[in-house]
Amino acid sequence: MIVVFDAQCLLCNGWVRFLLRHDRQGVIRFASIQGATGKGLLAEAGLKVDGLQTLLVVDGARTWQHTSAILRVLHALGWPWRLAWGGWLVPAPLRDTLYRWVARNRYWLYGRTETCAMPPPDYVERFLD
Repeated sequence: MIVVFDAQCLLCNGWVRFLLRHDRQGVIRFASIQGATGKGLLAEAGLKVDGLQTLLVVDGARTWQHTSAILRVLHALGWPWRLAWGGWLVPAPLRDTLYRWVARNRYWLYGRTETCAMPPPDYVERFLD
């Protein structure tokens, strides 16, 4: 499973740090939208880097975006995070409305760094770019 994220977004970097802390089996890998691998995965999913307002999760030939991506990743973490799977009971248009608003305003709400964050030394092999 690959999480494609915005490495300049402080919210996205916090999400990656959360996943690194809780992915005990090490099944999640990461690709930034600023790197070649991330750009390639976005292109395969029909997404553009410019104005991107979603998290992309790639697992084999399947992809997920928006809250579906978050729920898929939390499920992969195992218990107790799998309890978030109940979020599928809420219709996607309702779940994704708030998600899209936060995604559009993520730099304003959480901040942005001009340089991409470097992966922690212990986890560098899990980053594809």
